[in-house]
Amino acid sequence: MSRSRELRRVGLLVLVANVGLAVAKGLVYVETGSLAVGSEAINSLADSAYSLVIVAGLYLTTQPPDFEHPHGHERIEPFVSLFVALGIFLAGGAVLWQSGTSILGNDPIAVAHGPVAVGVLALAAVVKFALYRYCIRAGRERNSPALVATAVDNRNDILTAGAAMIGVVGASVGYPVLDPLAAGLVAIGILYTGVEVVRDNVDYLVGAAPPEDLRAELVRRARAHPEVHGVHDVIAHYVGPEIDVSLHIEVEGDRTLLEAHDIETDVMNALRDLPEVDDVFVHVDPKEAGEWKDDELVDQLVGGSVRDGEE
Repeated sequence: MSRSRELRRVGLLVLVANVGLAVAKGLVYVETGSLAVGSEAINSLADSAYSLVIVAGLYLTTQPPDFEHPHGHERIEPFVSLFVALGIFLAGGAVLWQSGTSILGNDPIAVAHGPVAVGVLALAAVVKFALYRYCIRAGRERNSPALVATAVDNRNDILTAGAAMIGVVGASVGYPVLDPLAAGLVAIGILYTGVEVVRDNVDYLVGAAPPEDLRAELVRRARAHPEVHGVHDVIAHYVGPEIDVSLHIEVEGDRTLLEAHDIETDVMNALRDLPEVDDVFVHVDPKEAGEWKDDELVDQLVGGSVRDGEE
């Protein structure tokens, strides 16, 4: 299945699941009056809203390249993830406010007894676990920050559903204050999810360097060519969820122009084979030009010198 079709399918599945959970929790909240279940209903309602944003965003990001966007539209994805974070923060703030006013207010906390509240929360935990596994696999395989952000949210929703369940059970056995306290824990979990999503996507937006192991793999691949005697001035940075790479390779100066071109092309293709990499720019430095040089940062990445005879 193509990347675009799989991303859209995952987005639609998450949307349908969240809408279903929001309706189920909302009906249980109306029946039981449990604040913990109500907070979970708000959480699922927010999930449904941002799932709709994700579906629209993934549709845009999977459009083919055009004249105005020659590299495609994948760079929209980090912005989609930030919309996810915004919805998460709004939901978390609303639940925290509701929980705080219930605990600090003068009105008694009403708690309804019955297994239905526990049942809907248990169902939510199971559904969210399945969505987490599905989204994290698809997000990593397809290099989609929006789906990874969705997976993180679903993972934390498992914890918030568990906290809400504890509150409902505790309130049912004679400790009604546990219900709004559980709602408060749900709110904290929701807000923490938003922080995680923002943190994970800021690097994509500010052009940060990729992880060290990926940079080391870039150097190793460039150095693996038999005609390349050294590598220096390696610059790799995020442009959206993908990486642009530029580097200098050191070759013997007696190679013909055609041979140098073939070496450059081979190195470029080796780096582009990495799924995270978009564009690669390779500069060829002949030995006789006096541009071969040591690069301490590159040596640190591969644990030693990257020049022949010095490893």
